[in-house]
Amino acid sequence: MAKTRIFLADDHTLLRNTLRLFLETKGEHLEVVGEASTAAAAVEGILCLSPDIVLMEIGLPDWDGIIVTGQILRQLPQIKMIAVTMYTEQIYLLPFLQAGGFGYIHKSATDRDLLLAIERVRQNEIFLSAAGVQIMAGRYRSQGILEKQETAEIANKMEKTGKAEEVEGAEILPDILSDREKQVLRLISHGYGYREIGEKLFVSTSTVETYKNRISEKLQLQKKAALIEYAIRHKLL
Repeated sequence: MAKTRIFLADDHTLLRNTLRLFLETKGEHLEVVGEASTAAAAVEGILCLSPDIVLMEIGLPDWDGIIVTGQILRQLPQIKMIAVTMYTEQIYLLPFLQAGGFGYIHKSATDRDLLLAIERVRQNEIFLSAAGVQIMAGRYRSQGILEKQETAEIANKMEKTGKAEEVEGAEILPDILSDREKQVLRLISHGYGYREIGEKLFVSTSTVETYKNRISEKLQLQKKAALIEYAIRHKLL
């Protein structure tokens, strides 16, 4: 297996050194290919080295990490950005995900959580901490898309810290869905009903129902909460 190339962006030299040693010692297939202490140096190094994954502190001294993420992904959209930060999810999680980030982990997290985050992101999955899951699930509830019980279902599933295969449907990749099926799943996850989806896509309600049934069959997921959890995890929103 080819090694996953990682770039470190953090203004604390000791932390970067510790992370490099940890990743190259504990991560069998991980290689740190570069590092930077400022946002400007990070952008330059990342664009030059084109790593697979970037572990970045949101609060770099010169630029906001959200801005850095957007700049990098506009030029190299294949790079996966993970925030490893001292800032709690309440402040930066949603803007970071909207900028294209794939994972958000607080610096108080365990070594195991960091390795799990890297592994999940390598598989094109979103990685969130328990706090991040609660924020995302709560957002859906506040928008009226989910009921309280369904919100709890998403939180309980996504808070699992085992292998991705332990989560229902997680081993089934989104590539199995057609572009139209992904579009329908995205609209369902945003709270649209079958009639509204049909109007947006210029198809009948029964056709939308057929798409939804195909999606459920392919992903082996029947409940709306499970479909939304899948869409969050696989960055289909």
